[in-house]
Amino acid sequence: MPSKLSPSAECWPLTLYYDGQCPLCLREIQLFQRRNRQNRLRLLDISTDDTPPLPGVTREQMLDCLHAQFDDGLIVTGIDATYWSYRAVGLGWLVKPLAWRWARPLWQWGYRQFCAMRPRLAKIIPMPAASNCATGQCRSQNGVQSTKSD
Repeated sequence: MPSKLSPSAECWPLTLYYDGQCPLCLREIQLFQRRNRQNRLRLLDISTDDTPPLPGVTREQMLDCLHAQFDDGLIVTGIDATYWSYRAVGLGWLVKPLAWRWARPLWQWGYRQFCAMRPRLAKIIPMPAASNCATGQCRSQNGVQSTKSD
């Protein structure tokens, strides 16, 4: 099986499952929406009942750790989902260190620590400004669609 950081072929779009109840997550999603000019990233809010979890994964597991799926079915999680999401929107240079094999144990440890702290951080960080979502689906200027979370 190919490394999660180097699949045999990048099969866009990448579907990123995010927690729409998390203010930290939503700020990152807003960045992705602004940058997704090539429509290589599809955003789905896993905190709503309208978005089913991936096969074999519970909603709770998906809320505990970032999950993404390439169009060919390859699933990436954690720092790998972060890495590919940033690459999808043209910000791969920001996350290039995540691909350094010698540092992966450190990044994975840091990601697990962040996931454990995220619920507490989310309580003290305000939600980003609400978007104009009349139908339950939020669409940015570049056509990226994400499920309404408020």
